[in-house]
Amino acid sequence: MSIIKTSIGRRSFLKSSAIAGGGMMLGFSWLASCQSSKTKEEILAMPKEWFEMNSYLKIGDNGVVTMFTPNPEFGQNIRTSMPMLIAEELDIDWKKVIVEQAPYHAENYGFQLSGGSLGIKNRWEPLRMAGATARQMLCEAAAQVWEVPVEEITTNEGILHHKKSGKSAGYGEMASAAAAIPVPEEVQLKEVKDFKIIGKSHKNVDGKSIVTGKPMFGIDYHKEGMLIAMIAHPPAFGMTLKSVDAASVKSMPGIKDVVTIKCYKEGVQKPITDTNAFPEVVAIVGNSTWEVMQAKKQLKVEWKPTPAKSEKFRGFRGDIETINTPAGLESSDKHKSQMAALAAKPGKVVRKDGKPEAAFKNAAKVIERSYSAPFLAHNCMEPINTFAHVQGDKVQIATTQQAPSLIVPTLSASLGIPAENIEIEMMRMGGGFGRRAYGHYAIEAALISKEVGAPIKLIYTREDDMTNGIYRPTYQATYRAAFDEDNNLTALHIKAGGIPESPLFANRFPAGAIDNYLAEEWAIDSNITIGAFRAPRSNFIAGAEQSFLDEIAEEMGKDPIEFRLELLKRAKENPVGEENDYDAERYAGVLELVREKSGWGRNQANVHRGVSAYFCHSTYAAHVMDMTLEDDKPVVRKVTTAIDCGIVVNPDAAVNMAEGAITDGVGNAFFGELTFKDGVPTKKNFDTYRMIRMSEAPKEIDVHFVQNEIKPTGMGEPPFPPIFGAVANAMYKATGKRQYDQPFLGEKEVLG
Repeated sequence: MSIIKTSIGRRSFLKSSAIAGGGMMLGFSWLASCQSSKTKEEILAMPKEWFEMNSYLKIGDNGVVTMFTPNPEFGQNIRTSMPMLIAEELDIDWKKVIVEQAPYHAENYGFQLSGGSLGIKNRWEPLRMAGATARQMLCEAAAQVWEVPVEEITTNEGILHHKKSGKSAGYGEMASAAAAIPVPEEVQLKEVKDFKIIGKSHKNVDGKSIVTGKPMFGIDYHKEGMLIAMIAHPPAFGMTLKSVDAASVKSMPGIKDVVTIKCYKEGVQKPITDTNAFPEVVAIVGNSTWEVMQAKKQLKVEWKPTPAKSEKFRGFRGDIETINTPAGLESSDKHKSQMAALAAKPGKVVRKDGKPEAAFKNAAKVIERSYSAPFLAHNCMEPINTFAHVQGDKVQIATTQQAPSLIVPTLSASLGIPAENIEIEMMRMGGGFGRRAYGHYAIEAALISKEVGAPIKLIYTREDDMTNGIYRPTYQATYRAAFDEDNNLTALHIKAGGIPESPLFANRFPAGAIDNYLAEEWAIDSNITIGAFRAPRSNFIAGAEQSFLDEIAEEMGKDPIEFRLELLKRAKENPVGEENDYDAERYAGVLELVREKSGWGRNQANVHRGVSAYFCHSTYAAHVMDMTLEDDKPVVRKVTTAIDCGIVVNPDAAVNMAEGAITDGVGNAFFGELTFKDGVPTKKNFDTYRMIRMSEAPKEIDVHFVQNEIKPTGMGEPPFPPIFGAVANAMYKATGKRQYDQPFLGEKEVLG
């Protein structure tokens, strides 16, 4: 048994016997992301009474358990997986667990965040402790009632047993008595071998509601009397509002008002999630979406150039980050020449092992390759939206936010309303990928509501969102490899940068596996706003790195997987440097597993294979892609995947996330691209921004997990970055042409 102390959070394990009746509710205010199980109110008989300790875990008088999930849900299925952690240690029948979405409440739930593949990783012990502590208190209550030693009490699926006396009772029968039991100083957690729920597949608790169209998403939110709002923002990055003539629009049918909104107050320290290229917008408010859209088309607005500025933001770790925003209208053609110029100059040295300069000078042969990728739009399927109702000093928000905690300080400052008076209902998100970590649209909605004095629902059109920024940056990386006379690799040099940030992770593989290694970076300031995009930075650098490693292997006449394993063996047995941030053995493990499961080395007629592997978010992922050419066009027949993310809580959900990441990655590798002309995005909707189509998705995806007892790590993002390299390497095998610039196909090809 694993023993875990509860004393750190004892004050959070509040208990009370003030509420009469059967039932217990345990709350752990320091837990950031606990959830409940299945939405089965229509199936389960509801308890007559609950004993509520706070807003986290409650047990009814009939043994039904409701758990409130504090974290926002955007498809990663944490509303199912997180309750499984609690239910495992509580030892409850999974069928008796009900899930409800908690509202934003910092005091009760801590930092309510969905992002960074941190959910399960950060809550692994806290949530299990929550369940184990409740179980222990129930056992002690039963021991007191039955006058037997607590050590003789056992549990099974929500039933307490005392085998010697033959007595038994459901959790609901002992819940009130348990509430009077002191919170234990420590509890025992189950051994992995004893898990009954964790590691078993459980279907999405919201699955039926989703497929039957229940109103769960932000776009579904409706409140009687609410108005519809839309915004008009500058057409180009580098411009801001000059004037607006709304007279003719205000007289149009259904239009209630046209207002100008400034999102932020001067002098207020903003978090990095307040990134916003257009903090001043014009809002049109009316009775219906259609009427507001028609009015927006007629709105007369003048724009003017934005001056250069420098602004300090508070980063995710509390550090202060300075963002320099130049003036002017930027274009993709100019970006390319700017990046090429910086790539040709020495960059900032981030890591240096051995004597790379000497190794390159004395090399018998040097190969050099450059890789690039464009800006990418997130394109969440659900349009950006927020409901807001500001009444006096009270605010009600219903929104689709990955980090609601981060918008509250800005809402408070912008509205002049105390943070404790801001109520946020977290709606399910139809896609996030980092886009919904940025809260400007929630601020806009609240300010519009305050200005017009009515409840409003702000809706972005697809064009509004795709032209608003928060893009994946554009990147460039140059790799050089040096070889001696015996064709051995002697040095590696990477120089990477982007607009407006570098994608470099200098301490990741193959750092630590090569005697002479040099990593440099650079960046170019821009007024085009960027932000987190599924596996930030990794989603580019992984593809470049893995493509170049394949070229090195080919140059040395080695099998691509075997070459990587040789490097990892060196990193494990005799690593270079002390800052390597990966486990070489685990990295090698996914390559060995994917080699086995894919049947690597077994030739198939007309099937071309590419391999890629990468480490990010504490997880290791490897892909082998099988590609065919049909009418000279590449078709992804199969992707075999191996992942080491530690213990897999819900295999069904983990496979779903891997499949989604792979399909998303294939689509972006083939087609994803956003370009600019004089500050204007050249693509504004799906008629020009090419997305992967169903017929172009991999025909088969076969996902395998390394079996171990390591604590869970990230799952939502890690399978995404290596797919770009797998696509590039498979395309080379299929076509004989290396791929250096994304998108690999773009508008040139239509697959399937």
